[in-house]
Amino acid sequence: MADFQVVVGDPDEGTTHAFDVDGQDANRFVGRSIGETVDGSAVGLSGYELEITGGSDTSGRPMREDVSGTDTAAVLLDGGVGFEPTVDGERKRVTVRGAEISDETRQINAKIVSRGEESVEELLGDEDGDE
Repeated sequence: MADFQVVVGDPDEGTTHAFDVDGQDANRFVGRSIGETVDGSAVGLSGYELEITGGSDTSGRPMREDVSGTDTAAVLLDGGVGFEPTVDGERKRVTVRGAEISDETRQINAKIVSRGEESVEELLGDEDGDE
C-alpha cells in the first residue's frame, strides 16, 4: 500500500506544509504524473486544487518530467532536476525516476493552483503541518 509525504507549497504566502498521506488518500496520487492536478481534500485542504510539481522515490532519486513512466532510467543530463553542473558544458549520467507516481514514490511535491473558501491556516487548525 502506498504511503507518501506530500509537501504543499503556497506560492502566494511563501510557505510550505508537509502532510503524511496513506490509504485511500494516497491512492488518489498513484498513477498521476508531474503537471497533473489533484483535489486538495486528499491532504486535508478541502476546496483546494494542487498541481504535482515533482517528488522523489524511496532511494532519494528525483522524479523528472521528461522521463516517462514509473521506472528508473540512467539519463545523460546537462542540468536541471537531478544534476547541477559546476562548469560550462559539463554532462553527467544520472539515475532518475520517471514522472508518474507509483508505490516506489516517497515524497510528492505540489503547489496550490486554486483556493477554497477557507484559508490554509483555518483548515489546518493547530496541527504541526507547517514548516
